[in-house]
Amino acid sequence: MDLKPGAGGQRVNRFVDPISYHFLQFLWRTLHLLVSLWYLQVSMVQMIEGFLISSGLVKRYGALDIDKVRYLAIVVDSEEAYQISKVIQLLKWVEDMGVKHLCLYDSKGVLKTNKKTIMESLNNAMPFEEAVEKDVLLDQKQMTVEFASSSDGKEAITRAANVLFMKYLKYAKTGVGKEEPCFTEDQMDEALKAIGYKGPEPDLLLIYGPVRCHLGFSPWRLRYTEMVHMGPLRYMNLGSLKKAIHRFTTVQQNYGT
Repeated sequence: MDLKPGAGGQRVNRFVDPISYHFLQFLWRTLHLLVSLWYLQVSMVQMIEGFLISSGLVKRYGALDIDKVRYLAIVVDSEEAYQISKVIQLLKWVEDMGVKHLCLYDSKGVLKTNKKTIMESLNNAMPFEEAVEKDVLLDQKQMTVEFASSSDGKEAITRAANVLFMKYLKYAKTGVGKEEPCFTEDQMDEALKAIGYKGPEPDLLLIYGPVRCHLGFSPWRLRYTEMVHMGPLRYMNLGSLKKAIHRFTTVQQNYGT
C-alpha cells in the first residue's frame, strides 16, 4: 500500500496491483531483449557482409566512382578516438580509395592532439590548412586532411556573432538601421567566411561510435550532407566502408531549389 497526499493535504491510499506491476516489468524486459537481439542480428549480418566485400567475394562494390565524394568527413566518438592505430588504418583505406579531401573530427580534439602521428603514418597526405596556404586544393594529388573538434564550432559561432553585432552597432550609430536586429542564415554564412571558419561542406559523413548522431560536428557544414552510422570503431572493416561510399555514389542527390 502506498500513501500519497491528496486534495487538501489528506493522505490517500493507493493500492498497487502486484500482478500488473510484474506484468509490466516482464513486458518491458521482453521488449528490451527483443530489440537487443534484433540489433545483434543486424550487427552480425553487417560484419559478415563487410568481410565478404573485403575479401572480394562480393564484386558489386569493387568499382567506386570516388570523384563523386568531393569532401568526406569522418566523425569518431571521443572515447574511441584514443584508438589511434584503428584511426590510422581507417585513413589508409580512405587514402587507397582515392579520396582527395577528408575532415577528421572528434568532439574533444583527441585526434587533433595526435595530428603529427597520424599525418606521418599516411603515405600521400598533407594538412588541409597547408594546402589552402599553398593554394593547391584544386590541382594537388595528395589527400588533404582537416582536423576538427567541437571547440572550433564554439569559437566560430562566438566570433561570427561578434562580427554581426559590430556591423549592426555601426549601422545603429549612423542611423541607417534602427529596427531590431534580425540575423539571417546568409548573414551568418558571410560572417563565418569573413573570419575564415566557413570550411567545405562534406558530401558524406561517416560516424564511428555507439550513438547515431553527428557528435557536435559544425551544423552549418551539414546542410546537404549524407550521414551514415558505421557502428563502433573497434568493429570497423573495409567492406562496410566500401559499401557506404558505393551507396552514396549510386544514389541521386536532390538539393532542392
